[in-house]
Amino acid sequence: MYTFSNRLKIGSLILMALGLFGMGIGFVSVPSSIEEAKEMVAAHDDGHGGGHETAATEQAHAESGHAEAGHASEHDEHVYHQLRNRPWSAMYVAAFFFFMIALGVLAFYAVQRASQAGWSPLLFRVMEGITAYLVPGGIIIFVILILSVLHMNHMFVWMDSEVVAHDELLQGKAGYLNPTFFLIRAAFFLGGWILYREVSRKLSLAQDASNDNASFKKNFRWSAGFLVFYLVTESMMSWDWIMSVDPHWFSTLFGWYVFASMFVSGITVIAMITIYLKSRGYLPDVNDSHIHDLAKFMFGISIFWTYLWFGQFMLIWYANIPEEVTYFVQRIDQYRLPFFGMIAMNFIFPLLLLMNSDYKRVNWFVVMTGIVVLLGHYLDVFIMIMPATVGEQWSIGIPEIGAVLFFGGAFIFWVFRALTKAPLQPSRNPFIEESRQFHY
Repeated sequence: MYTFSNRLKIGSLILMALGLFGMGIGFVSVPSSIEEAKEMVAAHDDGHGGGHETAATEQAHAESGHAEAGHASEHDEHVYHQLRNRPWSAMYVAAFFFFMIALGVLAFYAVQRASQAGWSPLLFRVMEGITAYLVPGGIIIFVILILSVLHMNHMFVWMDSEVVAHDELLQGKAGYLNPTFFLIRAAFFLGGWILYREVSRKLSLAQDASNDNASFKKNFRWSAGFLVFYLVTESMMSWDWIMSVDPHWFSTLFGWYVFASMFVSGITVIAMITIYLKSRGYLPDVNDSHIHDLAKFMFGISIFWTYLWFGQFMLIWYANIPEEVTYFVQRIDQYRLPFFGMIAMNFIFPLLLLMNSDYKRVNWFVVMTGIVVLLGHYLDVFIMIMPATVGEQWSIGIPEIGAVLFFGGAFIFWVFRALTKAPLQPSRNPFIEESRQFHY
């Protein structure tokens, strides 16, 4: 039985405390009025060499000021909302990132169950421990969505009735994008994912205590059915929770794109936690071949993610339809470093490091690659959400780092706590001996 060490427990709690402090700073530092927002932007511009105009420029601005007063007022209000959105967006990005890791692991777990894979049963308890985070992580996401509906933030502009009243496109989408239906769908998604996780976990433990394979067969049927449910609801979730922050833009490939990101992130965390537990002597039957297979999935799904990213980018960029291409124009113009940085971290880095078969068996090498991959996919989520919610007012500062620390600490605490609830190796899975003898 795994024992949650005091050092790890205290470390995760410290991360949560530091993260909570950082997020708190982010929330108390937001502007309380449009005038204060203008002052903050001006101070930021001055600090970066901006805001210094010549007398001729100031005169030209003064002459055109009355004609553009209405536009300036709308712009100032927009900037005000962006600055107020920043701590909310930082929290939402981090909350979704760690939640999607657990959801990606759940999908991988269901695939292993439904395919009756013989190599992976030794890793089932690790996967079940990670998916335990679906409950607290899902509740946090749902609370953020409720607060968004209650207009505590302005991340989802289609929730603002005044915006919808002046936007024909949003009016046309009101049958789907309306707050009540939005929350009903979110509750349905979360309820289905958590239900499968709890039922599968219960059947997994029951199989160890039984004298036949009835629970194993039930788990197979539940997993096969869940994968159908998951493929539909995951796509709808990506439209609702991420794509709708840009309600004028859409991509038919977006659900698969988000799936690839969460799938590779989940597999990466499985590999890293497995390596940690094995180093502590808790998974003696796990060998380098298991790590090699996980690293192969990390490599393969990274290539799959790149294929989807490029397919989406290339088709939109080549067609050059204004309603579609503006999505990438904004991200390349305003988020150039994280935009191209995350492509390098999610494609070039794992391609070069994990292509060699021998390196996939080197534990520290897999962990190092995994850290970069996780950072890259955090930036992926960051790029998906931040441009629509905070625009040019973005940075990676105290609110963003604080949110990552808080949810990272919560993730570590909840996952490793769940790992203490049952033996780390199943005893009566029909394929457990095949998994123990897995070598190549």
